[in-house]
Amino acid sequence: MPAWNAALYMLSSVALFVTQGLGMNLALANLTQLQGTLAATSAESAWLSAAYMAPSASLAVLLVKIRTQYGLRNFAEVSIIFFAIASVMNVFVSDLQSALVVRFLSGIAAAPLSTLGFLYMLEVFEPARKMTIGISLALMNTTLSAPLSRLVSPTLLDFGQWHGLYMLELALALMVFPIIYLLPLTPVPRAKVITVTDIGSYMLIALGFGALAVVLSLGRVYWWFEAPWLGWLLAVSIASLSLAAAIELRRDNPLIDIRWLASRGLVHFTGVLLVFRLIASAQSSVPSLWQQTLNLQYDQTMTLYAIILGASIFGGVTCAALMKNGFDSSIHVVALAMMAAGCFLDSSITNLTRPEQLYLGQGLIALGAALFLPPAMASGFKAALARGPNYFVSFIVVFLFTQSIGGLMGSAFYGSLVTLREKFHSNMLAEHVVMSDPLVAQRVAQLSGAYGKVIGDAALLKSEGISLLAQQISRESYMLAYGDAFLAGGVLASLALAALLVHLSLQALHRRFAAPQAASTAS
Repeated sequence: MPAWNAALYMLSSVALFVTQGLGMNLALANLTQLQGTLAATSAESAWLSAAYMAPSASLAVLLVKIRTQYGLRNFAEVSIIFFAIASVMNVFVSDLQSALVVRFLSGIAAAPLSTLGFLYMLEVFEPARKMTIGISLALMNTTLSAPLSRLVSPTLLDFGQWHGLYMLELALALMVFPIIYLLPLTPVPRAKVITVTDIGSYMLIALGFGALAVVLSLGRVYWWFEAPWLGWLLAVSIASLSLAAAIELRRDNPLIDIRWLASRGLVHFTGVLLVFRLIASAQSSVPSLWQQTLNLQYDQTMTLYAIILGASIFGGVTCAALMKNGFDSSIHVVALAMMAAGCFLDSSITNLTRPEQLYLGQGLIALGAALFLPPAMASGFKAALARGPNYFVSFIVVFLFTQSIGGLMGSAFYGSLVTLREKFHSNMLAEHVVMSDPLVAQRVAQLSGAYGKVIGDAALLKSEGISLLAQQISRESYMLAYGDAFLAGGVLASLALAALLVHLSLQALHRRFAAPQAASTAS
């Protein structure tokens, strides 16, 4: 392929990933700002994320077979038309109810775009480099939208709140629309692979993943043990997935090979990806909560997210170069060390911390995340393709579960941890706030002094000072809780690094002792 044509395909991959990613992240990054526009409470606005993730969490499972049966060209054309229609519908959103409907449809429409983004990037490279350079650059593109959404949001919100945000999505959808027709992908052989039983199994999987996505998205908001319907949804999820597994185990040609997924190698692979998502979620969850607590404006954090974006791009390019030269295992060690260091650096966050103090730590986390995923995914792809095309769908389930559901698990974990630790630190700090302490009395007097000219009642003036002190205690408690969340991420990364080093040491010992035995057997 000529260099200029390859560049067009690579830029098309970036455009597809950014279009899909911004559709997912723009609302998530601006839930607080959109509450007034949609006349919604903070709990109600959280449903926007749940509505988007519920269908998209499982749709890629069916899309693989749809693409095989109806052809890549038809799949791409219908996908981009449906996404453009869903983007147009955002223009007509006027309240929370219409926003939820459009977000649900957008979640369905956006699912094929990430698949197309992968295919356009892999199209450029010869087979030997698809699983090294190609997959590294494709996975790098998946990390661009989250920080990019934070960078473009201020201008879009000023332009028109919700409609301003999604006018950009509509513009991107119209820009990528001609790509499908002007830059065709290499066609793949068609085959009739969809059966009635596949559809039944998929509906159960979609129900299970969708219910689980809603629980993970809203559990922290409504709190896990306070809303009975969360328990019912979780029960529906478990029952649906269990029934789907029972059906698939009895089929001769299953949609998903449950036995292969339960094998030792796949369980280990799934665990590795889940741990990675849990660590990486510290960056996607904690800084945004910290920013809201301190009421930081977008212009104060733009440099931070620009650094995260730059680190992700640098990490993807570096990983491609390292994988090309066969440093897969070493990449994982370096990536986990970087993520652990970044989390530990930011675990000392305080009330006086500002974005400038997070540049190094967040840059290391972003760089480590960009380095870690491609080698793991490449090994999984190779294992699936070595067993045949039918196992590719099963592998997609693993990847989908660990990235979408795993990402929601990470957000729920860190959000819940912050809530619990804030209550702990708040109680600990409140125990030392007694008016008999001269320092506390002095602080209350200083805080209430601002109201001295408008409040003449001494008791009321004192209560205002105590209220302001309680607000400071709450804010400091949150700062300590955010530090605990980063500390938890650092501990997880350190434990994963220790386990990896032990695993690599055992492998080296096995090869060392196996070589002499093989030589003696041969002689």
